Amino acid sequence: MWIVERVGKRDRPESSLNLKDAVIIGLVQCVALIPGVSRSGATISAGMLRDLDRVAATWLAFFLAIPALVAAGAYEAIKEASVISTGVGCLPTVLATGVSFVVGYASIAWLLRFVAKHSITVFIWYRVALAAVIAVLLGPGDAEPDVDTIEHSANASPCRLSAAKADGEG
Repeated sequence: MWIVERVGKRDRPESSLNLKDAVIIGLVQCVALIPGVSRSGATISAGMLRDLDRVAATWLAFFLAIPALVAAGAYEAIKEASVISTGVGCLPTVLATGVSFVVGYASIAWLLRFVAKHSITVFIWYRVALAAVIAVLLGPGDAEPDVDTIEHSANASPCRLSAAKADGEG
Protein backbone atom coordinates (compact mmCIF):
# COMPACT_ATOMS: atom_id res chain seq x y z
CA MET A 1 0.00 0.00 0.00
CA TRP A 2 2.85 2.32 0.81
CA ILE A 3 4.48 1.63 -2.56
CA VAL A 4 1.30 2.12 -4.60
CA GLU A 5 0.72 5.49 -2.95
CA ARG A 6 4.11 6.57 -4.31
CA VAL A 7 4.20 4.71 -7.64
CA GLY A 8 0.60 4.82 -8.90
CA LYS A 9 -0.42 7.86 -10.91
CA ARG A 10 -3.94 7.76 -9.44
CA ASP A 11 -5.26 9.86 -12.31
CA ARG A 12 -8.01 7.60 -13.68
CA PRO A 13 -11.53 8.14 -12.36
CA GLU A 14 -14.26 5.55 -11.90
CA SER A 15 -15.64 6.30 -15.36
CA SER A 16 -12.42 5.02 -16.96
CA LEU A 17 -12.78 1.49 -15.55
CA ASN A 18 -12.73 -1.20 -18.20
CA LEU A 19 -12.96 -4.98 -18.44
CA LYS A 20 -9.18 -5.41 -18.30
CA ASP A 21 -9.05 -3.48 -14.99
CA ALA A 22 -11.84 -5.61 -13.53
CA VAL A 23 -10.22 -8.90 -14.58
CA ILE A 24 -6.75 -7.97 -13.30
CA ILE A 25 -8.04 -6.60 -10.01
CA GLY A 26 -10.40 -9.58 -9.65
CA LEU A 27 -7.47 -11.97 -10.10
CA VAL A 28 -5.46 -10.06 -7.51
CA GLN A 29 -8.43 -10.56 -5.17
CA CYS A 30 -7.49 -14.26 -5.18
CA VAL A 31 -4.27 -13.37 -3.33
CA ALA A 32 -6.49 -12.77 -0.29
CA LEU A 33 -6.91 -16.55 -0.04
CA ILE A 34 -3.48 -16.44 1.63
CA PRO A 35 -4.07 -16.05 5.38
CA GLY A 36 -3.29 -12.55 6.61
CA VAL A 37 -3.71 -10.86 3.24
CA SER A 38 -6.41 -8.21 3.20
CA ARG A 39 -8.79 -8.70 0.27
CA SER A 40 -9.72 -5.06 0.15
CA GLY A 41 -6.11 -3.96 0.64
CA ALA A 42 -4.91 -6.17 -2.21
CA THR A 43 -7.64 -5.06 -4.61
CA ILE A 44 -7.32 -1.36 -3.74
CA SER A 45 -3.55 -1.60 -4.23
CA ALA A 46 -4.02 -3.37 -7.59
CA GLY A 47 -6.47 -0.69 -8.70
CA MET A 48 -4.05 2.07 -7.78
CA LEU A 49 -1.25 0.25 -9.64
CA ARG A 50 -3.62 0.37 -12.65
CA ASP A 51 -3.54 4.17 -12.09
CA LEU A 52 -7.08 4.40 -10.74
CA ASP A 53 -7.62 7.14 -8.19
CA ARG A 54 -8.16 6.06 -4.58
CA VAL A 55 -11.95 6.40 -4.73
CA ALA A 56 -12.28 4.38 -7.95
CA ALA A 57 -9.93 1.66 -6.66
CA THR A 58 -11.78 1.48 -3.33
CA TRP A 59 -15.20 1.47 -4.99
CA LEU A 60 -14.16 -1.38 -7.30
CA ALA A 61 -12.63 -3.36 -4.41
CA PHE A 62 -15.92 -3.34 -2.53
CA PHE A 63 -18.00 -3.86 -5.68
CA LEU A 64 -15.97 -7.00 -6.47
CA ALA A 65 -16.72 -8.33 -2.98
CA ILE A 66 -20.49 -8.43 -3.56
CA PRO A 67 -20.68 -11.75 -5.48
CA ALA A 68 -18.39 -13.55 -3.02
CA LEU A 69 -20.19 -12.21 0.05
CA VAL A 70 -23.66 -12.95 -1.30
CA ALA A 71 -22.63 -16.47 -2.34
CA ALA A 72 -20.97 -17.17 1.03
CA GLY A 73 -23.98 -15.81 2.91
CA ALA A 74 -26.45 -17.82 0.84
CA TYR A 75 -24.37 -20.98 1.24
CA GLU A 76 -24.21 -20.57 5.03
CA ALA A 77 -27.93 -19.74 5.23
CA ILE A 78 -28.83 -22.90 3.31
CA LYS A 79 -26.33 -25.06 5.19
CA GLU A 80 -27.46 -23.81 8.61
CA ALA A 81 -31.19 -23.37 7.83
CA SER A 82 -32.32 -25.93 10.40
CA VAL A 83 -30.08 -24.45 13.09
CA ILE A 84 -31.34 -20.94 12.32
CA SER A 85 -35.00 -21.95 12.39
CA THR A 86 -34.74 -23.91 15.64
CA GLY A 87 -32.16 -21.63 17.29
CA VAL A 88 -32.16 -17.89 16.86
CA GLY A 89 -35.01 -17.87 14.38
CA CYS A 90 -35.51 -16.59 10.86
CA LEU A 91 -36.81 -13.11 11.71
CA PRO A 92 -33.85 -12.15 13.95
CA THR A 93 -31.47 -13.54 11.32
CA VAL A 94 -33.08 -11.48 8.56
CA LEU A 95 -33.11 -8.40 10.82
CA ALA A 96 -29.42 -8.89 11.70
CA THR A 97 -28.59 -9.27 8.01
CA GLY A 98 -30.44 -6.03 7.22
CA VAL A 99 -28.66 -4.14 10.01
CA SER A 100 -25.32 -5.51 8.79
CA PHE A 101 -26.12 -4.28 5.28
CA VAL A 102 -26.97 -0.76 6.49
CA VAL A 103 -23.88 -0.53 8.71
CA GLY A 104 -21.68 -1.93 5.93
CA TYR A 105 -23.11 0.54 3.41
CA ALA A 106 -22.53 3.46 5.80
CA SER A 107 -18.99 2.27 6.51
CA ILE A 108 -18.15 2.04 2.82
CA ALA A 109 -19.66 5.49 2.18
CA TRP A 110 -17.47 6.91 4.98
CA LEU A 111 -14.40 5.10 3.63
CA LEU A 112 -14.95 6.47 0.10
CA ARG A 113 -15.13 10.01 1.51
CA PHE A 114 -12.01 9.34 3.61
CA VAL A 115 -9.85 8.00 0.75
CA ALA A 116 -10.88 10.90 -1.46
CA LYS A 117 -8.86 13.21 0.81
CA HIS A 118 -6.38 10.96 2.65
CA SER A 119 -3.67 8.43 1.87
CA ILE A 120 -4.43 4.75 2.33
CA THR A 121 -1.15 4.25 4.18
CA VAL A 122 -2.97 4.85 7.47
CA PHE A 123 -4.39 1.35 7.02
CA ILE A 124 -0.86 -0.09 7.11
CA TRP A 125 -0.48 1.17 10.67
CA TYR A 126 -3.96 -0.08 11.56
CA ARG A 127 -3.11 -3.60 10.33
CA VAL A 128 0.26 -3.63 12.10
CA ALA A 129 -1.32 -2.41 15.36
CA LEU A 130 -4.13 -4.96 15.10
CA ALA A 131 -1.63 -7.76 14.40
CA ALA A 132 0.38 -6.72 17.47
CA VAL A 133 -2.73 -6.72 19.68
CA ILE A 134 -3.76 -10.15 18.40
CA ALA A 135 -0.24 -11.52 18.92
CA VAL A 136 -0.23 -10.26 22.52
CA LEU A 137 -3.71 -11.63 23.20
CA LEU A 138 -2.83 -15.03 21.79
CA GLY A 139 0.40 -15.09 23.77
CA PRO A 140 3.21 -17.52 23.26
CA GLY A 141 1.08 -20.65 23.84
CA ASP A 142 2.31 -24.21 23.60
CA ALA A 143 3.68 -25.53 20.34
CA GLU A 144 1.69 -28.75 20.77
CA PRO A 145 -1.83 -29.05 22.20
CA ASP A 146 -2.34 -30.82 25.53
CA VAL A 147 -4.20 -34.05 24.69
CA ASP A 148 -5.77 -34.33 28.17
CA THR A 149 -7.21 -30.81 27.89
CA ILE A 150 -8.62 -31.52 24.44
CA GLU A 151 -10.28 -34.75 25.63
CA HIS A 152 -11.71 -33.02 28.71
CA SER A 153 -13.05 -30.14 26.56
CA ALA A 154 -14.64 -32.58 24.13
CA ASN A 155 -16.32 -34.48 26.96
CA ALA A 156 -17.66 -31.26 28.50
CA SER A 157 -18.92 -29.68 25.28
CA PRO A 158 -22.57 -28.57 25.23
CA CYS A 159 -23.26 -30.80 22.21
CA ARG A 160 -22.01 -33.90 24.01
CA LEU A 161 -23.91 -32.95 27.17
CA SER A 162 -27.12 -32.50 25.17
CA ALA A 163 -26.60 -35.86 23.46
CA ALA A 164 -25.90 -37.52 26.84
CA LYS A 165 -29.10 -36.08 28.35
CA ALA A 166 -31.10 -37.20 25.34
CA ASP A 167 -29.72 -40.73 25.78
CA GLY A 168 -30.63 -40.68 29.47
CA GLU A 169 -27.00 -40.52 30.62
CA GLY A 170 -27.08 -37.08 32.21
